[in-house]
Amino acid sequence: QVQLVESGGGLVQAGGSLRLACAVSRRSISSINAMGWYRQAPGKQREMVATITSGARTNYADSVKGRFTISRDAFKNTVDLQMNSLKPEDTAVYYCNAEVYGNPNWGQGTQVTVSS
Repeated sequence: QVQLVESGGGLVQAGGSLRLACAVSRRSISSINAMGWYRQAPGKQREMVATITSGARTNYADSVKGRFTISRDAFKNTVDLQMNSLKPEDTAVYYCNAEVYGNPNWGQGTQVTVSS
C-alpha cells in the first residue's frame, strides 16, 4: 500500500555531505506514525540511523548525532536525511522505512560510499 523510493546516494570523500530523499507514494507522510532511515554495511546487521514520528519527534543513533538530520517535507511528501561530516564508517546501503498500522515497509535502498 505504501511505496518508498530512496535516492541521493553516491560516492563522497570523508568530510563531505550527501542528502538522501525517501519519496513516499500512496499515502501522505502526515498520516504515517513513524518513518526512519536505516543502514546496512557488508557483514553487519541493519541498524537504525534516524527516525521521525508524525509528531515530529526525532531520534538518532549515537554514531550520527550532530552530523545527520532527519526531516519531513509535506509538500514533496518525502523524508530526507542530511548527512554531513561523513566518515568511511558511514559506508552502507541506506534504507527508508515507514511504519503503517504497526507494519514496516521498506524501500530498495541507496548506496552510500565514503572514501578516506
